[in-house]
Amino acid sequence: MRRALVLLGGLPLIGGCSLVRAEGPVPPAPPTIAVSPAFDTDQARPDRGLVVKASGGKLGKVDAYAGAVAIPGRYDSTGTVWRSSWTLPPGVEHTVTATAAGPQGGPTTLAMGRFRTRAAQRTFKVASVSPLPGETVGVGTPIIVTFDNPIRHKAAVERAMEVRSTKPVEGAWRWTSDTEAVYRTRHYWPARQNVSFTAHLSGVRAAPGVYGTADHALTFTIGRRQTSSVDTVTHQMVVRRDGAIVQTMAISAGMATTREYTTTSGIHLTMEKGDPVRMISPGRRKGDPGFYDLLIDHAVRISNSGEYVHAKNNVWAQGRVNVSHGCVNARPDQAAWFYDNSLRGDPVTIVGTDRVLEWNNGWGYWQLPWDKWVQGSALYDPRPSDVWVATKPPPHALP
Repeated sequence: MRRALVLLGGLPLIGGCSLVRAEGPVPPAPPTIAVSPAFDTDQARPDRGLVVKASGGKLGKVDAYAGAVAIPGRYDSTGTVWRSSWTLPPGVEHTVTATAAGPQGGPTTLAMGRFRTRAAQRTFKVASVSPLPGETVGVGTPIIVTFDNPIRHKAAVERAMEVRSTKPVEGAWRWTSDTEAVYRTRHYWPARQNVSFTAHLSGVRAAPGVYGTADHALTFTIGRRQTSSVDTVTHQMVVRRDGAIVQTMAISAGMATTREYTTTSGIHLTMEKGDPVRMISPGRRKGDPGFYDLLIDHAVRISNSGEYVHAKNNVWAQGRVNVSHGCVNARPDQAAWFYDNSLRGDPVTIVGTDRVLEWNNGWGYWQLPWDKWVQGSALYDPRPSDVWVATKPPPHALP
């Protein structure tokens, strides 16, 4: 069995058999170092991380490795406790070397040892993330993370997901299902900056016996600030870039003869685009009244209920009357311009109809006010009056 090695410095050496009485003050005892998990443990829980504590002095240098990979960590304000920043990879041998010094130049202590984390019985990982790595997106963009297995311990997983941006923002996660979490900022992202997302999942316990075995990281860019406003009463669409109007478009919205054919009002986000997109009337078969099966040019999706901003040659209606099946129709050349100049996550705000966009219809996340959004976080705490929620991982990811 491996044995931990603890060396105590500054201790006097005493030889012979006779009793010797020391003259003068008794030297201070050297500090002690406690490591959790304990040295020689071979089934340490990865989700509890690594903690090194000093008693009777302050910690000096702490070096910790999972295999050959350094474990990041930080000291507390007293300098007596060091914690790993995140959980530990499962099924891996870890080595720790730590020193501690007594007060006012007193004796020092060196502790060295090893332990092994338990292997994962089952694993989970990130299945997909939006935005894509390196993608340039609009200022309303959410971060959507999908996992390959249901997450039972959502707070543990949420603590492990870190978002950093060049220009600091306030944001929070909301769980939309057991396998999906969405990060939204309180206000739109400041334009023209870089954002990094890291899921520190290695060692995170998502459910009994289910651990993450690998981290997941990517970076993306927030582009220019482009927002669009659509008024279905005046039949006009105005596109602004960095506050300046760059396009004004006459449009025709949903005819509103049924709920299905009514354009939704609210804050939409551009989600994807296609040229062309095949559009088929929902719930109708060929030969039924109102059936259509068309290829539509320069189509930019703004919801999951079939709404797009797209090209249509019904110029006679644009700017005058709403005749579409729920989409926003624009003149072909202007629709092409909007298609070419849109990024995923650009806000499109529509007003003037009696059908409200649901917050979970596509990327309708901005439909929820902030105080409602944060209630979907696993870290939400309703007790403080200011509705506290952890908007970024704490200094360490331990319980």
